[in-house]
Amino acid sequence: MRAARLIRMALLVQSSPGLTAAALARELDVSKRTVIRDAQALQEAGVPIRSERGRAGGYHLAPGHRTRLTTLHPTEAETLYLSGLPTALRDLGLSDAADTARLKLSATLLPSLRAAAESSVRRFHLDAPAWFREPSAPESLPDLARAVWSDRTVELTYARPGRDGAPPRMVTRLLEPYGLVLKAGVWYVVGRVPGEREGRDGTWRTYRVDRVTALSPAPGADEPFVRDPSFELAAHWQAHAAGFARALLRTTVTVRLTERGLRRLPAVVDPAGAGEALASATAPDAGRRVTLDLPVESEDVAFGQLTGLGADVEVLAPQGLRARFREHARALAALYGAEQEDQR
Repeated sequence: MRAARLIRMALLVQSSPGLTAAALARELDVSKRTVIRDAQALQEAGVPIRSERGRAGGYHLAPGHRTRLTTLHPTEAETLYLSGLPTALRDLGLSDAADTARLKLSATLLPSLRAAAESSVRRFHLDAPAWFREPSAPESLPDLARAVWSDRTVELTYARPGRDGAPPRMVTRLLEPYGLVLKAGVWYVVGRVPGEREGRDGTWRTYRVDRVTALSPAPGADEPFVRDPSFELAAHWQAHAAGFARALLRTTVTVRLTERGLRRLPAVVDPAGAGEALASATAPDAGRRVTLDLPVESEDVAFGQLTGLGADVEVLAPQGLRARFREHARALAALYGAEQEDQR
């Protein structure tokens, strides 16, 4: 464990001279005292690493020195070959570049490592899209990816979903795109609106790329925007994904469920909404049914989801949605009642 950390530390200092003890501690997930002890251990092992003070300080290797720790272990070579998602790279327009990089990497590996790396591709495959969903790349994705790479502000128009069955509303905004995230086959762009005051969720915005209807360079934005050096896309997404999913659930419906309906609820509605609703469910009534308030994206979405529960769910509110279920039940009764009459 420590040997691997010492190798990482030497490579970090070699690739990024001037890293402070605090920066190395964050990268290695250890304390500053451990970094200092590890630096001493590297010096004792013959690695000429030193700490310097001042504005250009931090940890450095002796001028001209390069470690000989860059030979890949078989497991490391296998991991590199698994680090890219073929579908995602294709969507971003990077599949050719990725193929070329893999060929170059393969050419530099020893024959034994080359075989290990190539065998990993035959053993593992990550299929990112969800079941029963045809994967498709949004038209604006490659252009957004280029803007992310070049730190260019864009002007985008997207369809904001309407509430309670209302049609989508088209909104146009400037955005500094910081990164792209692929979640269950759906692409999202994370960025900041220039000049926007910091609100409850900070200055960061998240948009579904498939809802972007128009994209162009921001007028007058001839220079790249200045990125916030403290922003880390993976950490941001992990911290805000749950809140983002919950923010989509803008409507609440009150339902009464049978025992079977209660068991099946998490399978037909949004997991975030189901968890919140189940936590607030009432005690079973005389018919062993429970009443709960279920957060949903809209009444239209709730209708599509809850019809899958059949007679195991009764919508109590809002009245418009209850009336819609009533008409649906009448239509089903008329359809199957007519079929019975035809068979007599």
